[in-house]
Amino acid sequence: MHRNAAQLGTPDRPVIWVGVNYWSRTGGPLMWRSYDGTVVDEELRTLKDHGITLTRSFLYWPDFMPEPDRLDPVMLDRFDDFLDRHARAGMTSIPTFLVGHMSGQNWDPAWREGRDVFADPWFVERQSWYVRECARRWKDHPAVAGWLLSNEIPIYADWRSRGIGTLDHRQVTAWAKTLIGAVREAGAEQPVSIGDGAWGVEMTGADNGFRLRDLEELVDFQGPHVYRMDDDQVRQHLGAAFTCELVGTGGKPVVMEEFGVSSDYTSEEHAAHYYRQTLHHTLLAGATGWIPWNNTDYDALADQEPYSHHPFEMHFGLTDDTGAPKKQLLEVRDFARTLAEVDIARLTRPDTRISLVVSSYLEKRYPFTQPEDAAAVLSATRQAYVVAREADLPVGVAREADGLPGDSALYLVPSTKQLTAPTWRALREAAERGATVYASWFAGTHVVQRGAWWPKLDETFGVAKQLRYGLTDPITDDTLHLTFEQDFGDLAAGTRLAFAVGGTEHSRTFLPVEPRGAEVVATDAHGRPALLSHRVGAGRLVLATYPLEHMAAVTPAVNPEPTWRLYAALAAEAGARPEVSVPDGRVVTGEMAHADGHRVVWFLSQHPEHLTVTPRVDAGVLEDLDGKEITSVELPPFGVLVARRRP
Repeated sequence: MHRNAAQLGTPDRPVIWVGVNYWSRTGGPLMWRSYDGTVVDEELRTLKDHGITLTRSFLYWPDFMPEPDRLDPVMLDRFDDFLDRHARAGMTSIPTFLVGHMSGQNWDPAWREGRDVFADPWFVERQSWYVRECARRWKDHPAVAGWLLSNEIPIYADWRSRGIGTLDHRQVTAWAKTLIGAVREAGAEQPVSIGDGAWGVEMTGADNGFRLRDLEELVDFQGPHVYRMDDDQVRQHLGAAFTCELVGTGGKPVVMEEFGVSSDYTSEEHAAHYYRQTLHHTLLAGATGWIPWNNTDYDALADQEPYSHHPFEMHFGLTDDTGAPKKQLLEVRDFARTLAEVDIARLTRPDTRISLVVSSYLEKRYPFTQPEDAAAVLSATRQAYVVAREADLPVGVAREADGLPGDSALYLVPSTKQLTAPTWRALREAAERGATVYASWFAGTHVVQRGAWWPKLDETFGVAKQLRYGLTDPITDDTLHLTFEQDFGDLAAGTRLAFAVGGTEHSRTFLPVEPRGAEVVATDAHGRPALLSHRVGAGRLVLATYPLEHMAAVTPAVNPEPTWRLYAALAAEAGARPEVSVPDGRVVTGEMAHADGHRVVWFLSQHPEHLTVTPRVDAGVLEDLDGKEITSVELPPFGVLVARRRP
């Protein structure tokens, strides 16, 4: 399976962005009214000294376009100067036109007068004129690296007040096509994207009108905005990476357009851990650009909106309000140095033989299904991604809606209530060709048509289900104990694994079966089949009778939990074991391939204390970046080590 590794630029001159979202500390969103070029120079110099060479800049819309047919010449001149200062500093910027929304507040041009952002023809035409005029003015400026139409315009357009799903995706797509067309009509050739946050139905299960599939052909890169809140440290560290995997399935370059932390929400030490983990995990997940939020703190603006009513927004900075670097900026500096040292422009993600299947019920509007179905797909698949990475598997995300790849050795179908009938047929055919297909039972989180919608479950998995219509088989134990009855991958017969049990009254259920051709691989504490393997053709189908990924997904502070050992065993059984791995779920390992033939290997600790681990290297020699052979890896709390593997 090919994994997204698209880059901006051209194959012979790829572009990697290490940047930051930028408002000067002299004014935040109102910086253009109190513009101070000397302070801008100072701020840019600090950023450049720490490896940041790009900013994402913002044209505060009410100031730049005070009337529907007039742009403010003073604001335009100040942005001219802003770009000139970037050029002198050896930096570039991505202007963002429609702002709009920022940091907990919306601002309208005075002349909007309640018009619909996407559907009012006159208002769309005025936006198009504004974008065209600005792009024409700066299209040839050497400091312009790209363009963004907006900043989180789904919030500005206030789709939530209309009700989710009531914003017409056709109007949104037509609006985006018109405005991107205005950029191109102006003669601007730099990459362009929307700035919407990538929060569409394909990413969240909720349709806000910004459909990834509709907009994909219009944009030059995808730009997710990720500010996750979670109840598990490892899911938090890998949350943005999973987003990159999902948003990258269309093959466009992925730029982490926004991510970051407010110092009011976390200690500086833990903010640094979050930055370190997010930067490296998203790199391994296919990102080729990073633009954290944001450059500086704004303590001097405490009386100014939006900071007066959203005071935590004052402290997302990489520097404090005096311009002094915070630990987050040091993490970006170190990351930029690592990118240079490993020659990032010549690295690609290797293809993989392991597919994580994302049910199309996340994004498709099938009739008579429930919103909870999409939410359950997202949470279980995210947890499965975390588990696969804990097992060091180079997993590829495969959307059912795109059709499954035919070249995988292992297909993971985690805690899935719903796949379409043709997909089940394709999975059976993949097993007959030689693949290993793993699926875990899941009845769903609600009572409507409760149960897994799996056609011919018995024949597919070599069992006889003992289900009763309309009833569940509750899991009564607080901990699920599995005992392996035979060797399975790296798990020897007699191995016992313990899993946290969780879920709703509907989902905290198991599948009672009797084997009818399948082998019982593992049993639960009551002697019931919990993992079965059914050989068909040249391959096999593996059934877990418990919703392992769902139970973990709804359990706080659970990772690493032992499903990673099952995934590692599945990969070994499928002949898809990674060539470098660590037998410790607290360390995540990943690789990228260099054009000269060597591999670059990452070791990322998910543990709050020092760890020493011994990697298993099936091929080649592991060296540190100075060329010294490595036999063990020492990692500080939540630390990262980058090495090379040579043939």
